Amino acid sequence: MLRNVRLRPVQRLIVTATALLGTCASVAATGPAASAEAGATGTHYVALGDSYATGYGTTPIVDAACGRAKKNLPYIVNLATEADSYQNVACAGAATADVLQARNGRPAQLDALKPDTNLVTVSIGGNDLGFTSIAVTCATVSQRQPTGDPCRQSFRNADGSDKLQLKLDAIEPEIAKVVTEVKKRSPRAMVALTGYPSLVPDSGQSCRSAQVPFADGDFAYLRDTTVRLNRAIAEQARNTGAKYIDLYTPSIGHDMCATGYRRWIEPLLTEQGSIAPAAAHPNSQGILGLGSAFALAILEYQKTRIVNPA
Repeated sequence: MLRNVRLRPVQRLIVTATALLGTCASVAATGPAASAEAGATGTHYVALGDSYATGYGTTPIVDAACGRAKKNLPYIVNLATEADSYQNVACAGAATADVLQARNGRPAQLDALKPDTNLVTVSIGGNDLGFTSIAVTCATVSQRQPTGDPCRQSFRNADGSDKLQLKLDAIEPEIAKVVTEVKKRSPRAMVALTGYPSLVPDSGQSCRSAQVPFADGDFAYLRDTTVRLNRAIAEQARNTGAKYIDLYTPSIGHDMCATGYRRWIEPLLTEQGSIAPAAAHPNSQGILGLGSAFALAILEYQKTRIVNPA
C-alpha cells in the first residue's frame, strides 16, 4: 500500500510553508529528508474532520459556512506531499456523525473519498465531547469562584464520577467507526487520526486573565480533558490500524497563555473583551508550527509504509 507514493524534501516544506503563511518564525527539521521515485498513482489526499482541520478563524476563507480557510493543517500536509489531488471537506462544528452521514444540509464527509484515495487525515472527537460548551461553562462559572475549580465541580456526577469521562467512553466506538468506514471506501488509504493541541499550560498552572477567563483550579482539569481525549483517539488509532498524529507534544508551551510568537493557540477573548476570531484554535503561527510537525509525521509514516508495505 502506497508503495510508490512521492516523498519530497522536508526543507522544501518548511521554506514553502513559511513563505505562504507569511510568518517570521523558523522551524527546525529533524532527521534526513525522504525521497522516492514518483509512482503512477501519486498521492490522493482527503482531509476530514472539524474546525482544527479548517484553519478556523484565519484568513483568507474559502468556505464561510464551514469556517474553512485556505491555509490550515491539512494544507501544509498537501504542500509536503505534493499531492496529485487534495480535498479538504472538514467543517467547523463537525462531530463523528457529520463524517459518517449527511446532516444539516451537508453531505457526509465520507462522500469525498474515492477508491484511489490513498491518504486520509481525520480530526474528530472534540465536538462529540463538547469543546465549545465546556469552554463556555468553564468561563461562566469562573466568575463566581475564580480561585477554585467550579468547572470541574459542574461536570461531576452525584457519585463523584466525571461526566466528560462518560462521554469519552461513548466517543471511542464512534471514532473507530469512522476509520472503518474510511477503509471501506478507500481500501488503499493510509489513515491518520490527529490529536488536539495543548490549549492551556501543560503544567496545569493558572494563567487566569481577562483573555483566558478560567478559574485557577480548572486549568489542570481542562488540560486533563484534552489529554484524555487524545488518549482515546490514540487508542482507537491503534485498535483500527490507523496512524495517530500527536499535535499535543509539539504545542506544549505554545498554548493560549503564551505570548508573542510563542502563542500558537488564540485565547478565548481579545484585549477588547470580544470573542477572539480563532478562539482556542491555532493562529497562523500555530498552523505553521503544528502543520510542519503534522506533515513531518505523515512523511515519515509514508516512508515507513514504502519500506515495510502493509
